[in-house]
Amino acid sequence: MSTTYEKRHNAHPDDAKRYNTERLRKEFLADNLMNDDKIHFIYSFIDRYMVGGVIPKSKALELESIEPLKADYFLERREMGIINVGGKGKITSDGETYELNYKEALYLGRGTKKVTFESVDASKPAHYYINSAPAHTSYPNKLVTMADANVLELGALESSNARKVNQLIINGIVQTCQLQMGLTELQPGSVWNTMPAHTHDRRMEAYFYFNVPEGQSVCHFMGEPKETRHIWMHNEQAVLSPSWSIHSGAGTSNYSFIWGMSGENLDYSDMDFSQPDELR
Repeated sequence: MSTTYEKRHNAHPDDAKRYNTERLRKEFLADNLMNDDKIHFIYSFIDRYMVGGVIPKSKALELESIEPLKADYFLERREMGIINVGGKGKITSDGETYELNYKEALYLGRGTKKVTFESVDASKPAHYYINSAPAHTSYPNKLVTMADANVLELGALESSNARKVNQLIINGIVQTCQLQMGLTELQPGSVWNTMPAHTHDRRMEAYFYFNVPEGQSVCHFMGEPKETRHIWMHNEQAVLSPSWSIHSGAGTSNYSFIWGMSGENLDYSDMDFSQPDELR
């Protein structure tokens, strides 16, 4: 079986305050997503959100249902967003094939039965990062290129957070039930992401860090704004953020990350901000 998974339970913020480093990483860090010729998921009880990774290096890999879903096929009651952060790849869903270049995205709607992942060149395999959320209805599958993205230029070099936010699977580009995804690129000389930090009680979020140079890392900040915690992140690792937690980071160099969300609404701007001098 090429599709494997781990479970992660939700956590009350009062409990998370007492976690040591090992426990914090155990509960919120996804550090084993990308494996050759394997599909691996973290099934989180935070809004039933899933993050996963696929590297189809030597063969095509078919998406299989997993036990927690109690479903005949993976997307029987779910939707999925996929972003390729590796070499050129191909994804076939119910007989239709989509080619994904670097940083391109694919949305798969509820009811898609058969999904296979491939790489065009085994020496430069695709690295597919996946998010999935429960879905109440079906919307059409759609390929999203970087040319289709809604691009926001945020921050400034003076505050070390000049960044380009590429909104990919989001209202106005793709119709979804509750899933949103995009890709943020830090400019050279900038290291801070998502400043000012924020929470949104109506949605959870997950970050996937990539383009982290060898020997460098990102310190990801989480927790309640008045009592923060941190997790050191490396290349192609993800972190789960409950709705009560901020999600922000600073790297030892510039880097990129993919954000994904689900929850009560599809309003990207629905955020409760905490200014830098308010954080504790």
